[in-house]
Amino acid sequence: QVQLVESGGGLVQAGGSLRLSCTASGRTFSSSAMGWFRQAPGKEREFVVGVSASGNIIYFDDSAKGRIIISRDNAKNTVYLQVDSLKAEDTALYYCAMRKERLLSMRIFDFVYWGQGTQVTVSS
Repeated sequence: QVQLVESGGGLVQAGGSLRLSCTASGRTFSSSAMGWFRQAPGKEREFVVGVSASGNIIYFDDSAKGRIIISRDNAKNTVYLQVDSLKAEDTALYYCAMRKERLLSMRIFDFVYWGQGTQVTVSS
């Protein structure tokens, strides 16, 4: 049984930073593409950034490069999401997700396994 467990969310002031973690078990992590999604209140879940099994990275919004950083540690079966210069519009429930494939996708239905989500709230 595959499990994804996120951590690291919380309440942060605007301009601050957060590092979210997602640890996987039950499947070969190193052969799976991973993604981070978020869902703000009243909005649909959206892709934020993803990393393929080989380390290629795709951003939903290229303007987020430098402010949002994804990384993976295959030895720890963990993918990280670092978000700097937090804004009120970053407030959302953040989910990590895993594909069965090595290649990346930005589409929700291409990700098979999901974590329970971790809340990020940015106060202005």
